[in-house]
Amino acid sequence: MKFEFSAGGIVYKKENGKVFIIVAKHSSHHGWVFPKGLIGDHIKNEGKEETAVREAEEETGAKGKIIQELSPVTFWYEWEGEKRKKTVYYFLMEFIRGDIKKHDWEMEEVEWLPKDKVLDRLTYESDKKVFQEAQKLI
Repeated sequence: MKFEFSAGGIVYKKENGKVFIIVAKHSSHHGWVFPKGLIGDHIKNEGKEETAVREAEEETGAKGKIIQELSPVTFWYEWEGEKRKKTVYYFLMEFIRGDIKKHDWEMEEVEWLPKDKVLDRLTYESDKKVFQEAQKLI
């Protein structure tokens, strides 16, 4: 069994009195998710906050500013025959700048969705759970 720790963000923007949230379709498993990545896999001693901001920008093209840390989510999955327990530290982020067309290869699609459409689009319960917390803060 392996333990993994990731960080990511729920990036939002307010436009014309409405709230929009970034969701992304993952290139390998094709699930709709929030951007996230392993802490410290690219940059030694990178903290969870830095990882979350970097991963959100790489995977969606959107630079965000952390507003608040959300409750971490934990789930189990299997990769190459090995059981893994993953904890993800999510942060609520306000969109600063960027272009969602300029995302990296890890995501096959990236979209801004109206806040009330996000739960229907998300694939995994862990993402739905953290989004319900984030909704109350936006």
